[in-house]
Amino acid sequence: RSAAADYLAQHQLPMQAVGWPELATLDWKAQGIEMEIRPALEPDKVGITGAFCAIAETGTLMTLSGADTPPTTSLLPETHIAVLRAAQIVPAMEEAWARLRYTYGPDRFMPRAVNFISGPSRTADIEQTMTLGAHGPYRVHVILVNEGG
Repeated sequence: RSAAADYLAQHQLPMQAVGWPELATLDWKAQGIEMEIRPALEPDKVGITGAFCAIAETGTLMTLSGADTPPTTSLLPETHIAVLRAAQIVPAMEEAWARLRYTYGPDRFMPRAVNFISGPSRTADIEQTMTLGAHGPYRVHVILVNEGG
């Protein structure tokens, strides 16, 4: 099985997910996951995305909004799984912004939103009690693919 299927089974989560178009070529069915390539809707429990890059210093994912990278897929479901290549990891926030500026250059429009995901959503706003999943997923799991290794 795949790392995503193993994670879902280990946590007794549904083997159904929604995902970004860049993940459509992977054989999810052979891994036991029913994947729909579309933005997430409120009832979806698992969203699988890529990421623009990951920031090693803080363990943060940087995602960009766009037609093929809808933010709802990482924000609405209770579980967010991100799949990225080792080459997408940068040392610090400054390198993430530099990579974004280089990729989009002066002749392209920047994405409408840049999201930073550093783990499950959490807040202690109500009576100083920690609550997970208040403004996003309860669980965030990163699958790192080491190409050529």
